[in-house]
Amino acid sequence: MSHGRAPRRRFTLLAAPLAAAALALTLTACDSGNQTSSGGDTNFVAGKGGIATAPKGERADAPNLDGETVDGKQLDLADYKGKVIVLNAWGSWCAPCRLESKYFNKVAKETKDQGVQFVGINTRDNSRGNALSFEKDHGVVYPSFYDRTGKLLLRFPKGTFRLQSIPSTVVIDREGKLAARVVGPLDDTQLRKMIDPLIAEK
Repeated sequence: MSHGRAPRRRFTLLAAPLAAAALALTLTACDSGNQTSSGGDTNFVAGKGGIATAPKGERADAPNLDGETVDGKQLDLADYKGKVIVLNAWGSWCAPCRLESKYFNKVAKETKDQGVQFVGINTRDNSRGNALSFEKDHGVVYPSFYDRTGKLLLRFPKGTFRLQSIPSTVVIDREGKLAARVVGPLDDTQLRKMIDPLIAEK
């Protein structure tokens, strides 16, 4: 009989948008500093300072990320192949993001000549204007994807380090593998603890 199946189909159709909405709410959360380790979606354990790391040889591939920057230019993460890439998810509406921006700028300048590239992912900003104002006001020295709806964040495979709340930071090694993550804001000392071991890797 088909009468019993129709309600289940309707429930399934309703469940998908509800799940998407729940994920969107998760991505809009602004973390003020309660750093977690692996967020329940990896097998990796966090060290001191909430930095979750993956041993070389056990790291997952970073997703392909490409799109428009906050200022409307094209950006492809593949252009930085062979570099250590620091990915930071941020929003102009996020107070901890404003606080950590000076540290990201400082370390980006310090490590540029060591083969490190910083890239932001601006998300949940309803207008580019807000994101552009943030970059101007805080003197951001590296490009940021404009990812208003969080689509780029969804490219991170389940079971890997993911940019799952705002702010979050993921570091990709020179081989394009997800190597470290912190959920929550960072200062320059914590950033160097994430980056320096990857700079030193051969």
